[in-house]
Amino acid sequence: MDALVILIPLLPLAAAAVIGIGHLFGVIRGEDGESTTADIASWAIIMSTLLALTLLGADLLGKNTGSFLVGQWLSSDTLKIEVNFITSGLNVRLAALFSVLLAIVACFSINYMHREAGFHRFFFILSLFASAILLLVLSGNAVGTFIGWEVAGLCSYLLIAYAYDRPVAAANATRVFVTNRIGDIGFILGLSLSYAWTGSVDWSALNDAIAQLPPGDAAAIALCFAVAAFAKSAQLPFSPWLARSMEGPTPSSAVFYGAVMVHAGVYLVILLRPVFELAPLAMGVVAVVGLSTAVYSFVVGLTQTDVKSSLIFAASGQLGLMFLECGLGFWQLAGWHLCAHAVVRGYQFLAAPSLMHHVHGLCEETPPRNVRTWLYVASLQRFWLDQMTDWALVKPIRSLAHDLSYFDDHIVDRVMGGAGPAIRSISSLAQLEERMIGAQLDNDSDKFANGSGLAGKLTELTAAFVHWFEEHFVLRGAGRGAIDYGRRLGHIANTFEQSVLRPRYLVLFVCITLLVAF
Repeated sequence: MDALVILIPLLPLAAAAVIGIGHLFGVIRGEDGESTTADIASWAIIMSTLLALTLLGADLLGKNTGSFLVGQWLSSDTLKIEVNFITSGLNVRLAALFSVLLAIVACFSINYMHREAGFHRFFFILSLFASAILLLVLSGNAVGTFIGWEVAGLCSYLLIAYAYDRPVAAANATRVFVTNRIGDIGFILGLSLSYAWTGSVDWSALNDAIAQLPPGDAAAIALCFAVAAFAKSAQLPFSPWLARSMEGPTPSSAVFYGAVMVHAGVYLVILLRPVFELAPLAMGVVAVVGLSTAVYSFVVGLTQTDVKSSLIFAASGQLGLMFLECGLGFWQLAGWHLCAHAVVRGYQFLAAPSLMHHVHGLCEETPPRNVRTWLYVASLQRFWLDQMTDWALVKPIRSLAHDLSYFDDHIVDRVMGGAGPAIRSISSLAQLEERMIGAQLDNDSDKFANGSGLAGKLTELTAAFVHWFEEHFVLRGAGRGAIDYGRRLGHIANTFEQSVLRPRYLVLFVCITLLVAF
C-alpha cells in the first residue's frame, strides 16, 4: 500500500499539465472548454483524495511500513537526495484531510468561477497547488518539502494577482511574494545547517541525529526553520501579508488561507518536534511569537468591517494559538487544533459570499463603546505594521534602486551604451582636452600622441593624466587653482559621506556584510 503515495501528488500535477498544454495550444479554450477543464481538475483531485484515504486506512490498520523509497534523484560527493515519502503518522492524516478539502473547493469552484475571465487559469493553478501541498506534507526529505513549499507559494502569488489588470491586486501579490521569500531564506539556512551538521537532508535522519548535536547547533537549526514557519503562517512580524492576500477569488482564499496552505508553518514545526525539544530557546521564541500574534489578531479583528478580513484575522489568531501550543510542548493538541481549524475555517470562507448576500442591509455599524480611543485607532490601523515595514525596508531599498537606476542611465549607459552616443561623448571630451592643453591630436604628423593597441592606449591615458596633474598642480604651484580643486574635493567627500549614511545604503552594507559572512 505504500506505493500509492506516489500517485497522490502526481495526479493533480498531471491534471495541471494537461490543462496548461491544452489551453496553450487552443484545444481547451473559452466557455465551451470550461466543462473539460473542470472535469480534468476535479477528477484528478478526487482520485488523489481516494488514494490518500486508502493510504490512511492502511496506516490505521498497521499495513504501512512508514516510508517508501522511489529512487535516488541526486548524488554529489556526500550529498545524496532521494525521492522518498512518509506513509504514516501525521503526514498521511494531513494529506487525507487536505485532499478532501481540495476536492470540495474544486467542486465548489466549478459554478462559482463559471464564465469568469481566467477560468482555465484558475483550475490550472489549483491543480498545481494541490500537487505542491501534497508533496509538501508527504515528502520524506527537506528538499522535496522545499519544492512543494516554493511551488505552493508561487501558486499563492498567481491567485492573489488573479485580476492582474488591477494595480492593487498586482501590488499586494508582489508584497506577499517578497515577504514569503524571507521565510524561504530561513528554510534554506535550516536545510543547509542540517546537512552540514548531520550529513543528511532526510527528516527522519535529521530527527534521529539531532540528539548528537550540541544544544547551540540544535537551536540554530530550530530557529531557522521557525522563521520559515512564521513567514508561511503569517506570524508576527509577518502578519500583514495575510490581509493583503484577500485580493484573490473566494475559493482561493478558502483553500490557501483558510484550510490548507496557511497551516504549512505549523506542520513544519510539528514535523521537527525532536529538534525543537532539544532547543528550549527556540521553543520559547515559538511560544512568545504565537501568543503575541494571537493577541494582535484578536484586537485587530474586532475593528474589521468586512467578512473576509474578519475571518483572516481570526485564522491568524488561531494559528498563533497553535504555535503557542507547540512552544509549550502540547504537540498532539496542536495537531488536532490544526485539523479542526482547517475544516471550520475552510467552510467559513466558502460560505462568506452567501453570508454577505443574506445579511446585506441588515447590519448597521455601531460606534465603539467603553473603548480607549488610542487602542481603537491602533486596531483600525492594524498597529501600523505595514507602515513600519515600509519605513524600515521598502523605502530605503526603493531609494537605493532609484539611485542605482540614475547611475545606470546617466553614467553607465552613456559610456557603455550605444556606439554613437559613447563615441560622441568621448570625442567631445578629447576636443575639450585639446583646447585646454593646446595640443593638436588630430594632426596626422603627430605620431607620438597616438597609441596603438591596449598598451599604447594605456600609455596615452597615463601621459594625459600626468600632463594634467603637472599643468594644474606642479607648474602653477600651490596657488589658487590647487586651493579651488582642494575645496571641490572636500565638498565631494562631504556629499559622499552624507549619502553613504542614508538608510538605504546602510541596508545595502548590512546585506553585503551578511553575504560575505555566510
